[in-house]
Amino acid sequence: MHLTQSTDLALRVLMLLGARNERRSAAEMAERLRVAPQHMAKIVQRLRRDGYVSTTRGRGGGVVLADGVTDLPVGEIVRVLEGPGEAVECDSPPCPLRGGCRLRGALRAAQEAFLASLDQVRLRELVADPTGPVLLSLAPPASAGAPTPAEEGC
Repeated sequence: MHLTQSTDLALRVLMLLGARNERRSAAEMAERLRVAPQHMAKIVQRLRRDGYVSTTRGRGGGVVLADGVTDLPVGEIVRVLEGPGEAVECDSPPCPLRGGCRLRGALRAAQEAFLASLDQVRLRELVADPTGPVLLSLAPPASAGAPTPAEEGC
């Protein structure tokens, strides 16, 4: 199964926030996860709309995990982020094999098995050792005047 880039990034944001439940700015997360700030803003907006994060504007504002999110099954989060679609689209345009094809059912079963497997994992497990320390060690945003890793030759 394949997750959209948006879902992948949203899961990474939830993991980053879950590693240390503290307020972070969308700009900081964009830099740490190496994505465009505009794309990060869309991801954060979607996560807020779906109830996974809370946001506060202004100085001292930022993004924080909503209560209970680390206890959610990852499969449940993926279902919300991916929506109700199937692995294949048989209706648009209509597939000529639709009436007698078994592929759609097999792929639907595989998709459900994939999500059922993710239901066995809670978000908190994704940020436990050894992943949590790695998330926390992601390079902090470069301060003004400090050389970036690229400038240092890393």
